[in-house]
Amino acid sequence: MKSYRLQLMVCAGTGCVSNHSFEIKDALEKEIAKHKLQTEAEVVTTGCNGFCGAGPLVVVQPDGIFYQMLKVSDIPLLVEEHLLKGRPVKKLMYVPPKEEAPIPKMSNIPFFSDQTLVALRNRGMIDPENINDYIARGGYKALAKVLMSMTPDEVLQEIKKSGLRGRGGGGFPTGIKWETCKRIQSDTKYVICNADEGDPGAFMDRSIIEGDPHSVIEGMMIGAYAIQNICEGYIYVRMEYPLAIKRFNIAIEQAKEYGLLGEKIFDTDFNFDIKVRRGAGAFVCGESTALMTSIEGNPGEPRAKYIHTVEKGLWDKPTCLNNVETWTNVPPIILKGAEWFSSIGTGDVTHDAWGGSKGTKVFSLAGKVNNTGLVEVPMGITLRDIIFNIGGGIRDGKKFKAVQTGGPSGGFIPENLINLPVDYEELTKVGSMMGSGGMVVMDEDNCMVDMAKYFLKFTQEESCGKCIPCREGTKRMLDILENITSGKGKEEDLNLLEELSNVIVESSLCALGGSAPNPVLTTLKYFREEYEAHVKDKKCPARVCKQLLTYTIDEKQCVEVGHGCGVCKKNCPDNAIIGEIKKAHHIDQNKCGKCGVCYDVCRFNAIRVE
Repeated sequence: MKSYRLQLMVCAGTGCVSNHSFEIKDALEKEIAKHKLQTEAEVVTTGCNGFCGAGPLVVVQPDGIFYQMLKVSDIPLLVEEHLLKGRPVKKLMYVPPKEEAPIPKMSNIPFFSDQTLVALRNRGMIDPENINDYIARGGYKALAKVLMSMTPDEVLQEIKKSGLRGRGGGGFPTGIKWETCKRIQSDTKYVICNADEGDPGAFMDRSIIEGDPHSVIEGMMIGAYAIQNICEGYIYVRMEYPLAIKRFNIAIEQAKEYGLLGEKIFDTDFNFDIKVRRGAGAFVCGESTALMTSIEGNPGEPRAKYIHTVEKGLWDKPTCLNNVETWTNVPPIILKGAEWFSSIGTGDVTHDAWGGSKGTKVFSLAGKVNNTGLVEVPMGITLRDIIFNIGGGIRDGKKFKAVQTGGPSGGFIPENLINLPVDYEELTKVGSMMGSGGMVVMDEDNCMVDMAKYFLKFTQEESCGKCIPCREGTKRMLDILENITSGKGKEEDLNLLEELSNVIVESSLCALGGSAPNPVLTTLKYFREEYEAHVKDKKCPARVCKQLLTYTIDEKQCVEVGHGCGVCKKNCPDNAIIGEIKKAHHIDQNKCGKCGVCYDVCRFNAIRVE
């Protein structure tokens, strides 16, 4: 055995929990007890480790040995070999394609080694339900520094100088928002953490909350101190995040027990408390005014922003709202200084708060990429570095086609822009956005018209219906896309889509409607030939839109290789396949429902799709 105590860090983020990581934890504890190794090793449950595609996973620290895709049946071997004999089990480990070291560690795996951790600084290193773990890694030191040695104005200036901008999508300079809220005269103010993460394929905020809830609490407390006259904060979490809600509540209670929430914190005159509010899952409640209306107990509908929420927000009081990732960036800025944070990223904020994209950004990397998961990278890194270095490239050797950033309201970025730097300004220039951090990768098998329809359908369904451009405009756009993908499109539809998009962008009440057309606009811009193939040729180049496909049987292949097996005929739900056993079969196109079942069940490559 090692001379030091080993810690077996079991990922207990939602992804790994759904893959039975708690059963892995129980099995480890039983095996350790069986071999009486409690003094040599302990099992610790952590938040999301980030490498979600490899879960359930266990990291043995301080050795940095990374075990992936574990099953309960693997645990006896792991304990016997690694803990008893000191020999890591390589067959249970993640081995990078170019790994040459006999025992690859986390530091050698590009997914981990090519990241820069600020918001995710405690990722996989602490038990999120144990405040002592957070304190042991410097937790609440920033709060102590602020309360003991900094004035509210000094805190504001530090945040402004850092160049921190809102990570929820808008990218508004955080220090300016705080300063504006501080200037408003009121006996009551509020701070809010927006954890209503509703983007398809996005799980950044959820993972931070589940893995490091105290970092969010500490950031909110520092913000409340800087803005002044704030005694209460709210964390708005969507109902679909039960584990995040549970860990937030545990963290709040622990902070109160330690005297870090409530009255006279650190024996000062600073009083602050936090309450958790659960959202009902409406995507529009991610918008600031709709979120505040929901907290008040009313239907989540946005309002026009001629009056800003820093002036009149929650219950018509000055309110400062930032998202999870923004708040969790605050403590390290206070501890390490604004110059340290602003040295990461792009641009210059010396004379212009909007003049750069500073620090890091957390992305949920999903879609047709080998290494799916949660990544944190410095602003200015290229899309290529994220997708091909950290993400490990496209699955199954397929060709990269596009990536969508910014969630359902973001834009699609094509292969010829793969070297684009990732920051607020550069993404906006090409028609996309930073958003909250969703990043969905597509390959050659994706139909871009179908993808645009998918995301527009989502935003159309999530529209609150308050304003006509969003409610009616997105519905009309969706109808046009449905026609195009079903073979009923007309050439004039493409210009109509662009015209409708521009009207909706200019006249919608809130950002949901104002950004909903982005997927359509960018696919029209970068993949117009696919639209034209759907409209003019009635073909789907990616073979995704079923109404535009034609299924036929290669009769020679059917007889000579498949011996007329009849499996396709047996499984056809439309009874469209004609033929006898051991003879050639063919498809009656008048009956064919284009379901693709015949293609799926044929084992002899006899079904042709055009």
